[in-house]
Amino acid sequence: MLLIHALNALWKFVPVLIGLAAVGNGLGSALFYLGVGMPVAIGVIRYLTTEYRVTADRVELRRGLLERRTTSAPLDRVRSIDLTATLPHRVLGLTTVVVGTGEAASLGDRISLDALPTPAAGALRTDLLHRAQADAEPADGAGAPASDQAAPARETVARFEPTWLLFSVFTSAGLVAFGAALGAAAYFAELVDVDVELLAEELSVPRVSVATVAGVVVSAGILALALTLGGYLVTNGNFSLTRDSRAWHVHRGLLTTRETSLDLDRLAGVEIGEAAAMRLARGGRLRAIATGLTGAAAGAVDLVPPAPRATVRAAAAAALDTPAPVDAPLRHHGAAARQRRYTRALLAGSPSLAAPAIAVAVGGAPLWTLAAAPALVALLLLLGRDRSRSLGHAWVDGYVVMRSGSLARRRTALAGEHVIGWNLRASWFQRRAGLVTVAATTAGGSGSTEVYDVPTADAERLADQATPGLLAQFRAGS
Repeated sequence: MLLIHALNALWKFVPVLIGLAAVGNGLGSALFYLGVGMPVAIGVIRYLTTEYRVTADRVELRRGLLERRTTSAPLDRVRSIDLTATLPHRVLGLTTVVVGTGEAASLGDRISLDALPTPAAGALRTDLLHRAQADAEPADGAGAPASDQAAPARETVARFEPTWLLFSVFTSAGLVAFGAALGAAAYFAELVDVDVELLAEELSVPRVSVATVAGVVVSAGILALALTLGGYLVTNGNFSLTRDSRAWHVHRGLLTTRETSLDLDRLAGVEIGEAAAMRLARGGRLRAIATGLTGAAAGAVDLVPPAPRATVRAAAAAALDTPAPVDAPLRHHGAAARQRRYTRALLAGSPSLAAPAIAVAVGGAPLWTLAAAPALVALLLLLGRDRSRSLGHAWVDGYVVMRSGSLARRRTALAGEHVIGWNLRASWFQRRAGLVTVAATTAGGSGSTEVYDVPTADAERLADQATPGLLAQFRAGS
């Protein structure tokens, strides 16, 4: 444990050490050894002055030498527990435990226990989850002490398979990697002034040089593919989604491993993400809508990374304890909503429609460039059609289900018991069409889940089904 603290402190001083090493012999050498000794001493002091304890109702972390700081949180505020182990941690058999309490704490104020022995970290997680559940349910508190509780048996819901690597190509990271490779190839072509006619006629460069350039471009694409697949493998290798009687557990990571435990009572719903490229590959991803998480952690608990659609839907059904919110047909929003989707798609793409005419009139582009305008119109109409078909909502088995989006389609299922309010808003154009944007507010995820262009009567009916009587008191004349 002491070694990892010294290594962590030393790693932060690497740029300084490189500068000191470049100074040379004499004073530079002395400064270099001083630069090595200081961070090691800081790491040792940090280790010796840090301690934690778990009482009957709180978890506390104390640290600091000159300025003593104590961070404390009630056990009933424990929302999630992360176990993270970098490669050095794994070599030394250590793990970092981060206790998520749902409070917006800074990095210096969060409860992070670094370099615990891996068995002790696992036992601490089991202990904290058990105590938090016991505090939430006092009637069940009788029985064996938390420290004597064995880790409950786990059920595996999803596990990483090598075929999942193919879906990384269709994620935003994969598209960015291919775009970067294409840009690098274009820059290389401009740098060496690649031109087939110039190479073949003016400079009499053999055709093999063009083939060489093409090979460089292909190599760049292969490199981008390798980086995309490698990044997915490093991040999601050894992935598994399991559950027990207390929590969901998400384990992932090939080099740096991370396991997030989410209390079952904090799972308010799920979100199935199906971006346009991912839908072509019949894939998707699954995220949890979890209550009590704030900041970057809010709504960012990935239950399943990009994977086959069947796997994602099966995991969603397991998380909700029913497949109905995942598979049930949704209520469409009607002709007015469909017209707005088409209109908004055409208006958003109107600047692009003028681009071919401007290119011909100003830039001297060939007349056949004008043929791009009808193609763009057809593309925008297809986009409007897809966005219209994506709209839908339903009240199914106690869940508010909403779906919207085209390039980034999302289907959310939020438990009715976690809906704490409704936000029905309408622009001037929506009011004329009798439509509203419906947002179901909740304490989990991003704070609300919404769907666009819902007929007003349908929106009120959905709110009454999920939260009977809540909306009635705000209606005019009630």
